[in-house]
Amino acid sequence: MARLGVLLMAVFISAIALEQSFVNAKFSKSIFFNSGGNSMSAILGDGDDLQLVLDRMAGSRIQSKRDFLFGSIEMLIKLVPGNSAGVVTAYYLSSSNWTIHDEIDFEFLGNASGQPYIIHTNIYTQGIGNKEQQFYPWFDPTDDYHNYTIHWNPTEIVWYVDSLPIRVFRNYEKEGIAYPSQQAMRVYSSLWDADNWATCGGLLKTNWTNAPFIARFRQFRPKACLWVGPISTSQCANNTDPANWWTSPVYQQLGYAQLGQLKWVQDNYMVYDYCKDFKRFNGQMGPECSKPQF
Repeated sequence: MARLGVLLMAVFISAIALEQSFVNAKFSKSIFFNSGGNSMSAILGDGDDLQLVLDRMAGSRIQSKRDFLFGSIEMLIKLVPGNSAGVVTAYYLSSSNWTIHDEIDFEFLGNASGQPYIIHTNIYTQGIGNKEQQFYPWFDPTDDYHNYTIHWNPTEIVWYVDSLPIRVFRNYEKEGIAYPSQQAMRVYSSLWDADNWATCGGLLKTNWTNAPFIARFRQFRPKACLWVGPISTSQCANNTDPANWWTSPVYQQLGYAQLGQLKWVQDNYMVYDYCKDFKRFNGQMGPECSKPQF
């Protein structure tokens, strides 16, 4: 009987690995709209295109139907064109436990016409955030679609823009620093009015004569470990399972060329780093700020 139980467990785990490889990532199959959103928001074409809309009446938000623990989440996004001051396009992972929730953020802060967007990144661990880094894009993010990827594994989180790493957050749990490794997360994206803080600290307000504001999305690709319950905590982190490609040695740390790309982005396009904001934190910086970042 015990042998049968072991066999069934092996079959179950193999089924998980197989399911990881066959996620239907079309918006029409893998996401749903939160209730009360803008009625003009829609899934388009063959189900692989999406638009989120914001006007005075309502914004929009979607979330994935499934939860994930580790892997790579990709999305092609074309941001709101023109005067987008006060408007935020968000794309993030978040756990369902809001008391001690984990979250990994891309947020795109709109601006007045002719001024650059700000790529705002943040991470919450065990309910605590305030770990922002911000960047100017080196391209016009409203002119075409660009790939924004969150790569998350038991070793580190890497934010990528068009395959270039822009930020890394490493796992120092063994040294008492919280890291999102135990809670499954869903994928969310939203378009909303944040003119109380998003642009110039809230000085530039949303100009509603430019509404409706529209952000466009393509090719949602969750190449990640599907959460099927507590067994996933160990299964998704298993670095001996070939299906868990995200735990392989090549993904445990950026390579030499990637480190050069990261340095180029941070040297030329980073506009804010919480680890250098001594005034904001009264000199009490997060313990991860004193650790090797890469």
